[in-house]
Amino acid sequence: MSFTWGPATGVGSMPGDDAREAAKAVTGSFEDFPFLPELPARGPGADMIGRTAGMLVELYARVEPSGWRIGDRPGRDTKRARSWLGEDLDALEEFTQGYEGPLKVQAVGPWTLAAALELRGGEAALSDLGACRDLAGSLAEGLRTHLDEVRRRVPGAQIVLQFDEPSLIAVLRGQVRSASGYRTHRAVDRQRVEATLRDVVGVHTDGPVVVHSCAPDVPFALLRRAGAAAISFDFSLLTERDDDAIGEAVEGGTRLFAGVVPGTDGPLSDPAGSVMGVRTLWRRLGLHPGLLAEAVTVTPTCGLAGASPEYARRALAHCARAARSLADNPE
Repeated sequence: MSFTWGPATGVGSMPGDDAREAAKAVTGSFEDFPFLPELPARGPGADMIGRTAGMLVELYARVEPSGWRIGDRPGRDTKRARSWLGEDLDALEEFTQGYEGPLKVQAVGPWTLAAALELRGGEAALSDLGACRDLAGSLAEGLRTHLDEVRRRVPGAQIVLQFDEPSLIAVLRGQVRSASGYRTHRAVDRQRVEATLRDVVGVHTDGPVVVHSCAPDVPFALLRRAGAAAISFDFSLLTERDDDAIGEAVEGGTRLFAGVVPGTDGPLSDPAGSVMGVRTLWRRLGLHPGLLAEAVTVTPTCGLAGASPEYARRALAHCARAARSLADNPE
């Protein structure tokens, strides 16, 4: 199946609590690669973890003072999360009538979910590899249902599934803190991490999967082996240590979602200036400039939940202009 990526898109979260306003801003800015906005300002259940917890099948979570905890039955927190997701899908459907092309939806990946969700005793699911396995299986089932629902609402869309994995590096390095805060959970074996990711990536059989991590030292090779067709990252956190992995990724056909536009309010440079670092990286790696537009999608550095609505709209428009600059003047 041929697939055409869009030149620019957002990461996921947007400021405010108005689903229609967010959908309008996203579809207006990215006519050829919109995404389903998330609005965490609405409260628990609209946040990244709560939203994905609401998608789980036969596993339910509720809000405790310490965070989200797995429980026995769906309560009001699960219902609220599902209601808000429905509201967001309604708004997206309204503004994508007749749309054909790539459309991105986001969910928290299995390892960040395992680091964030608590078991009944209050410890992270990450502390129990059996619980991690059950969680990944439940997530996979929930995502099948969610993707079917998105296809039904936007039938012309080629769906891109994004997994948000900000805690992945901490999981691999044994840096996730226990409930007491006095110790950390042991590092999870890299092969187990990769195999679990491969299983959930495999849920999306008719479109590409992107994995997003806004932490330093993104494990590019591991994510590619797990089946990620694209990797999304904060470009400002790259170091020259990442050069070989990025060069191999590009040459292997992996798309880069380069987060180059700041996610919080501040001055924006000219669009060409925003992607100057990407051009510099390309030269350093000795890659052909003509490949740039074919290999890179421009995004903000992370979600825009912490930005003002006015800045968020400017940042999205800036991403689209920066991508055009990259395509028009690759050198």
